[in-house]
Amino acid sequence: MVDNIGAEDGCIKEQDRLLPIANVGRIMKQILPSNAKVSKEAKETMQECVSEFISFVTSEASEKCWKERRKTVSGDDICCAMEMLGLDNYAGPLRRYLYRYRDLEGEKPNQQKPMNNNSGSNDVEQSWSYRNTQQYRNNQGLTSTSANF
Repeated sequence: MVDNIGAEDGCIKEQDRLLPIANVGRIMKQILPSNAKVSKEAKETMQECVSEFISFVTSEASEKCWKERRKTVSGDDICCAMEMLGLDNYAGPLRRYLYRYRDLEGEKPNQQKPMNNNSGSNDVEQSWSYRNTQQYRNNQGLTSTSANF
């Protein structure tokens, strides 16, 4: 593999574009029997695939945020992007995981404190997102006690 693709031209280095191969290998080994081995070629192939998949979904979520004039991509944006890309089989479980995570962390969606107290538009965006999340959860029959994995 090439370690550096056009770094002088301002392009992204391959090592910055791909997930760390050690992490990919560790995830792959978790699902396999303890005596199974994973070749370097298999790890590199999976590394390319998952990195491309993440870039693909993130790009769609980023475009959605750009159209809505927002700068931060949220977990809800990722779930929405997956649905727009036809990945409903993954978006539903991911959304349930996201809500369960938020419930366990005691945090409400997009409820981060603004760095600058002069930013009133951030509060509108946060409450809008929270209302939409709550509406989706109610429509899906999801509550803090009914989100099952």
